[in-house]
Amino acid sequence: MMNKNNDPHYVARLEKAIAKRWGKDAVQNPRKFWDDEKEESYKKQLKELHQKELSISYEGEKVEVDGFLMSKKLLTREVASRTCPVCSSFSFSVKDDVYMNKFDCCFSCYVKWVENREERWLDGWRPNKSGD
Repeated sequence: MMNKNNDPHYVARLEKAIAKRWGKDAVQNPRKFWDDEKEESYKKQLKELHQKELSISYEGEKVEVDGFLMSKKLLTREVASRTCPVCSSFSFSVKDDVYMNKFDCCFSCYVKWVENREERWLDGWRPNKSGD
């Protein structure tokens, strides 16, 4: 039994099968129809693909922050605005974002310290570190 390693006609049969399945252009030498314009287009496409792959790999990179692995993509945002200055909790909640922007605290701290006392809060009062 002959295999592809010692069959001198293997490549010819393979090319014939490829041409039958996908057409004669599939087995032609690319120099026959490759010109400088196609070369430049190919190089441009390669460069764009490389840039896309770099951006995808950067987005997927993880970095350790306070003992947790986080995507580098998240760190391009301001991390300080994700940490409540009152209780030091870290949140990705949209609800917390609203209260962080308006009252500089998370929703839990708003309910505990600010709700129905907004004027005092906006005047600068904050609970001391012991929670009183």
